[in-house]
Amino acid sequence: RARNGTRRRPRMPELPDLEAYRVALAPRLIGRRLERVRLLSPFVLRSVDPPLAAAHGRSVDSIERLGKRIVFALDGELFLVVHLMVAGRFQWRAQGAKGPGRIAAAAFEIEGDSGALWLTEASKTKRAWIRLVEGRAALAELDPGGVEPLASSDAELRGALARENRTLKRALTDPRLVAAIGNAYSDEILWRANLSPFARTGTLGDAEWAALIELL
Repeated sequence: RARNGTRRRPRMPELPDLEAYRVALAPRLIGRRLERVRLLSPFVLRSVDPPLAAAHGRSVDSIERLGKRIVFALDGELFLVVHLMVAGRFQWRAQGAKGPGRIAAAAFEIEGDSGALWLTEASKTKRAWIRLVEGRAALAELDPGGVEPLASSDAELRGALARENRTLKRALTDPRLVAAIGNAYSDEILWRANLSPFARTGTLGDAEWAALIELL
């Protein structure tokens, strides 16, 4: 809760959070078989073809990130894509441990006795989703198109952000320009760079651009 006693609204997971999930999940899942995805919310699955059962029994080849989406790359060019939206979270629980209760949206059951991965959503508005797609081309259709801060040069980041003359806040949080940066992370970046969120990209000088790009 906040200091005034009101309940804080959940903060959407952004680039640092999602990278932490990706790194933490990799040693737990890569090379193991996904036995089953058990759905506990009728709203969480947002695809029908291929059917979710097609993912059952396949090994996990890699854990990737596509913007704000976590991708479980399965053998046979199947991709299980999870978007946590605002209130979605991952929880890892030991084999046989009690589940997270009413907030559980889905359980990813893994071979062996290492444990299970749970998708939870502590919100009445169910927005987190799972999609299963086949092939890299279908996966690419879920990409908003923004450049990846962790895989782009300074020039590429500046070019993306300067594509349109808009406020820095809007540019940083537009997933078509830069991937996986939302309200909280953009506020931190702008504060540390000593830049106003209302400054327009078309007015920045080289020193201001350098201060901004250094933090991405």
